Amino acid sequence: MSWLSGDEDDDEDDRKYSEYDESSVRTRPNPKANKPRSKIRPEHADAIEGRVFSVDRGRYGIWVAEGTPEERQIIAARARELGRNQQGKVSVVTGDWVDLVGDTSGTEGTLARIVRIRERRTLLRRSADDTDAVERIIVANADQMLIVVAAADPEPRPRLVDRYLVAAYDAGIDPILCITKTDLQDPAEFLENFAGLEFRVIASRSDEVPLEQLRALLEGHTTVAVGHSGVGKSTLVNALVPDANRAVGHVNAVTGRGRHTSSSTISYRVGSGWVVDTPGVRSFGLGHIDPGKILSSFTDLALLAEECPRGCTHLPDAPDCAIAEAINAGALGDVGRLRLDSFQRLITTLGSTSV
Repeated sequence: MSWLSGDEDDDEDDRKYSEYDESSVRTRPNPKANKPRSKIRPEHADAIEGRVFSVDRGRYGIWVAEGTPEERQIIAARARELGRNQQGKVSVVTGDWVDLVGDTSGTEGTLARIVRIRERRTLLRRSADDTDAVERIIVANADQMLIVVAAADPEPRPRLVDRYLVAAYDAGIDPILCITKTDLQDPAEFLENFAGLEFRVIASRSDEVPLEQLRALLEGHTTVAVGHSGVGKSTLVNALVPDANRAVGHVNAVTGRGRHTSSSTISYRVGSGWVVDTPGVRSFGLGHIDPGKILSSFTDLALLAEECPRGCTHLPDAPDCAIAEAINAGALGDVGRLRLDSFQRLITTLGSTSV
């Protein structure tokens, strides 16, 4: 055995490492830094379909396999690849049909991922006010709107109902007017505001809800319930769905306004249909609405409007308006004036910030 002195040891090390240079050193690859970015997203061919029934702080309650023995509720979150739109993240809202991957068993504590939103048939929207063109989606895929109004306590507001009607017609949703508390006030005078419009009207008393009539109208439909705070909207939902337990508010004796109770949008099954309860509102912005879509909801007036000059506003001061001329000549009979008045009030509403 040979022994090397300290200096000889150092010389040996120098000879050993002199054979390498920096290019010989291997570095551990960083998969995140070196992986090329790709716009290709997984197809998720194994995704299953579900219906969103509630939204709460980034968690979505979803029914899957409806009407089958495997029917169940699951909780899901947005997948990163869901995408963005011009306003930011693509919104997932109550009523959306979505595609899901991950743990879709519905077992407590599990979380699926929403990877796609199916094409929406309708969108009910509102804006913060009439000057704001940014839309807030309330519900997707509803085909009926149940507008709940109290005959008294709080006092009915026809201009707010006008706004609901404008939003419904814009979305292609059929409106139904439910007037509550008719035992406190005869609603006949209030209903005259809408005599020219063709939609169903249901009357409800404080001590009696017309459940059979309501269930028949909701059967097979997705119906979104809207209304001013305190009008009895959540009372109707609780009567239709006893285990809903929606909070019920009271009207302030000083201000005459209802207290906000429902704070979230959530849908409940009623027979083969769904009713979507929404938070009560005191304003309903229409900044995102195209006035041209309102006329298309008045099919009889739209036919008359084909003879109007280009750019006709169809308002009372519009020169040579073919609709007004035809109505004055007796077209559409006695109901013609009522329908024209209702139409003009609705399009005027789009330019008004007062309800």
